[in-house]
Amino acid sequence: MSMISFPQKIGVALAALLSLTSVPGAWAPTPEGETGPPYVVLVLGSILGIVGLGAAVLAWRGSRGAIRVLAGAIIIGALTGLPAFFVDVPVWLKLLVGISVLVSVAAVVLMFTPNQRPAPAPSTS
Repeated sequence: MSMISFPQKIGVALAALLSLTSVPGAWAPTPEGETGPPYVVLVLGSILGIVGLGAAVLAWRGSRGAIRVLAGAIIIGALTGLPAFFVDVPVWLKLLVGISVLVSVAAVVLMFTPNQRPAPAPSTS
């Protein structure tokens, strides 16, 4: 296990928050007669949220593989929200999806920032 940098920790924290918000989706389906995501998308979001939370714990401890799994979970979660831009849903829902996609992109970029290493000292020969 290696240490992760401060920007990577911020990215993991953002991704963990996104994962946490998607977990309860399957337990709160769209009411009859209202526009919303299909139930299968809500279940997929809940599963991705649980996987993301588990990966976030491991990523916080320095697992590079867990960072990749976490990034994959939030990217797939963001992709499942994109159809909201192409159907007739309230504007506030489109805004919420847009913010979620932007936070997902920011989290992935932060998680994959390279570690800052000090420059090697010049040799005095």
